[in-house]
Amino acid sequence: MRLVILGGPGAGKGTQGRMLCENLGIPWIATGEIFRAAIEADTELGRQAAPYVEKGDLVPDPITIELIRDRLTQADTENGWLLDGYPRTAFQAEELDFLLGDLGQELDWAIWLDAPVPVLMQRSLDRSRDDDAPEIIRRRIDLFHQRTIPITGYYKPRNKLLRIDADRSPEVIQQDLLDTLAAKQV
Repeated sequence: MRLVILGGPGAGKGTQGRMLCENLGIPWIATGEIFRAAIEADTELGRQAAPYVEKGDLVPDPITIELIRDRLTQADTENGWLLDGYPRTAFQAEELDFLLGDLGQELDWAIWLDAPVPVLMQRSLDRSRDDDAPEIIRRRIDLFHQRTIPITGYYKPRNKLLRIDADRSPEVIQQDLLDTLAAKQV
């Protein structure tokens, strides 16, 4: 199964993504981890991505798509994967489709973990990461609404969007995800 997971900051993408990958036996591929691994390995793409990652900027799409191409051609992705952190825009979703076409693969589902803004704010504050100050969280949520929500408009008409209510306990969300995916495979 080939999946992408979408949602605002604090929606539970990392938690649900990791649990889902464990349950499905597929690798969890977080773009942040791809960037860090490429930088640490001092690859050509890693050197290109480093200045952006170090400043906290978005890595340009051409570099990102090449890093993802490299990751999706590794042996552990043969039976599927879950991408977390990419795509973030409708343009990137389209780029991912082109890449998958080149690789002879197809995305099965885009999972949208939908949670109201106050829940995203509170969960982000509760995580208490260094970069989770209230004004930064607010900015991330605003950016999510401007850039990422339009992805739902890309995947919905293609019948690839699964909306999951993320305002519940992690265990209930995970069971809903597993049940929904199982029902879609019939």
